[in-house]
Amino acid sequence: MHRLAVLVLAILLTLPAQAATTDYALDPTASTVAFETDFGPDLITGSIPLEKADLSLDFDNVVNCTVAGALDVTGAKASFPFAAQALKGPKVLDARDHPRMTFESTSVKRAGAAADVTGNLTIRGVTKAVTLRAQIFRPQGSAKGDLDHLTVKLTGHVNRSDFGATGWSDMVGDEVRIIITARIDAQG
Repeated sequence: MHRLAVLVLAILLTLPAQAATTDYALDPTASTVAFETDFGPDLITGSIPLEKADLSLDFDNVVNCTVAGALDVTGAKASFPFAAQALKGPKVLDARDHPRMTFESTSVKRAGAAADVTGNLTIRGVTKAVTLRAQIFRPQGSAKGDLDHLTVKLTGHVNRSDFGATGWSDMVGDEVRIIITARIDAQG
């Protein structure tokens, strides 16, 4: 992990000066939103399809960066077959009435070799502020300063009860850990 942090820091420090933000488009086929939560002594893991993401990145001044995205809750999958059905049901994500989960950044701050992206997350029609840790990676073998194709990794956690997703709280943990891996390509 230390080697990874050094690589990210090296990328951020060696990026060329840019006059403005660069818009990036999501490659949904190469992007994932994974989650895990406690299930007694075990874990429930799963994924929710990343439907769209709009990113504008300014490598010289990260406060100018913006991130917005939407997940397709109806496509949620879980490691246990019954868990996927419960996850999309009215006691947890309520996919029928709330088929989309959205995030829109409100601030981005440098955090060592990474950045903290704070924004409004809406689940089940409830909006709460959350902070995700972001790291950006160039493809292995790409030229120094080549920012056309990147991978963004966002990690964080939410408490599902904060969004009214309280079903089966006697069996399933409240904290949901999130790992988003988004493959993005520069536009224009």
